[in-house]
Amino acid sequence: MSTLIFGHRGIPVKFPENSLQGFQYAIEHNVEGLEFDVHLTRDRLPVIMHDETINRTTDGKGRICDYDFDQLKEFKLSNGESIPTLYELLELVKNVDVLLNLEFKTDQIHYEGIEEIVLKQVSQAYLRHPVIYSSFNLDSLKICQQLDDSQNYCFLTEQTIRNPLAFLRKEHLNGLHLNRAQDDEGLIERIWTVNDEARMTKLFSQDVDGIFTDDFEKAMATRNQLLVG
Repeated sequence: MSTLIFGHRGIPVKFPENSLQGFQYAIEHNVEGLEFDVHLTRDRLPVIMHDETINRTTDGKGRICDYDFDQLKEFKLSNGESIPTLYELLELVKNVDVLLNLEFKTDQIHYEGIEEIVLKQVSQAYLRHPVIYSSFNLDSLKICQQLDDSQNYCFLTEQTIRNPLAFLRKEHLNGLHLNRAQDDEGLIERIWTVNDEARMTKLFSQDVDGIFTDDFEKAMATRNQLLVG
């Protein structure tokens, strides 16, 4: 059973999503992978948040791209933290045995130059493992490939992909991130967002490559029960 468990935006069942507090807790409790989302501020600094706006997860309102970072950091998450930067997370995981999944949030707003900025910043970080890059925006992944075709790029989609292995070969991708397993032999697939224990058990039995979950501790306990059972 080789399914890797990724903390989806950290561990939202305990701490605010995409918060340094949540990421720190996950690291301290031996999470195998961390998934997070990246946008650009108006002054072109990569920050970590799921939505294009700060309305849902902070005490502020508006689009990330309409604020310079010095303005943005004045708004707080529910735990009192500022919105974290990509640099802060990369410092937090420096030399830590954890696999990162960085999602380019470019399907609603395609921030010009985000791919080059992010790839450069990650290349300068001290990481134990190569980063997995994913996006719902295939164009973003294509830009990344032009900049550095040696990285691990995966396409996020809600759709069933017909002939997925042929699709991956055609688009020169490493895998698919899906909301349901397709279970094609030889397909690298990671499944989101898996919070139900029965669904976890089924996916572990299918030996998918990874799952993204809001409660990685429950997922790890579920997998351990299967292993000893």
